[in-house]
Amino acid sequence: MPAPTESIRTRESGPTDPAPEPDLRHHGDAEVRGADAGLTDLAVNVRTGTPPAWLKDRIAASLDGLAAYPDGRAARHAVAARHGLPAGRVLLTSGAAEAFVLIARALPARRPVVVHPQFTEPEAALRDAGHDVGRVLLDERDGFRLDPDAVPRDADLVVVGNPTNPTSVLHPAEVLARLARPGRTLVVDEAFMDAVPGERESLAARTDLPGLVVLRSLTKTWGLAGLRIGYVLAAEDTVAALERAQPLWPVSSPALAAAEACCAAGALAEAAAAAEEIAADRAHLLGRLGEFGQIRVAGPAAGPFVLIRLPGAAEVRTGLRERGFAVRRGDTFPGLGPDWLRLAVRDRATTDRFAAALAEVLARL
Repeated sequence: MPAPTESIRTRESGPTDPAPEPDLRHHGDAEVRGADAGLTDLAVNVRTGTPPAWLKDRIAASLDGLAAYPDGRAARHAVAARHGLPAGRVLLTSGAAEAFVLIARALPARRPVVVHPQFTEPEAALRDAGHDVGRVLLDERDGFRLDPDAVPRDADLVVVGNPTNPTSVLHPAEVLARLARPGRTLVVDEAFMDAVPGERESLAARTDLPGLVVLRSLTKTWGLAGLRIGYVLAAEDTVAALERAQPLWPVSSPALAAAEACCAAGALAEAAAAAEEIAADRAHLLGRLGEFGQIRVAGPAAGPFVLIRLPGAAEVRTGLRERGFAVRRGDTFPGLGPDWLRLAVRDRATTDRFAAALAEVLARL
């Protein structure tokens, strides 16, 4: 059985019936599998039109070397150079999800705490490793913003996303830095940070904060969910502890080739341009959502997705599926409920088609 959880709200709330425990293993890709693969995908936060042709070519070229065991040195140095860090502070992983498992299994923690609503895999990994997990539940009335004082002082492992999935809130770097202290591991999941123009508020290059562990993913911007490549940035002793918990050769040669390619100057420039385009497309989506008086948008949004609240969200989600659109349910995220949906940012034409379908659905409720 999973370890129990303890919830700490940022505001006092009145007595309520206990909500059912969210399904921590539900992910957006469940909305577009099998017979649903033809739906317009607003449920998964991977950038459309990816991976680009040049990246496919780099990955394909690596196949000639599949007879050899993977050698991650070049990719590790490329990631380190991309963030201005020594290679000893970098660990390549089979996606960011592997990093959550390594952290849960390899790093000591008496009182781990996860800040919610956020990506559920960190808590699932901690519970699978036998930890009792505390939850700090951020409040919609505060715009899901983080108050560092809401995190218990005795929490010795704290996990927070930035920008946070699913709220799309970007926490100021200095607010997150206030969570760092000796004797505590502070895990900041920056899987979507490269979709933020200028990567403002990133802690990736910081080496002055005790216990800081930053996670990155190449999945979202580059369309590599099926390849599995991410990385950890942390102090060398932390990297060494995590690496000891990894199986041998955890990252394939094609994934290593992708990591090295995505850290090149041209790729970084392309990612920066994509982040600006996403910001413009998100503004268009927010404008269209503003046409519906019954919809509330969390935010301000900074990621390649937005979180909305509206009555009858489950029925709306079903109606949208009938009209060819898949959106992400929100009730599987701790701290949210059945009135929440997450929408991936897409191009303006797709957003306009979605808005028309949404208008039809809402008119029939």
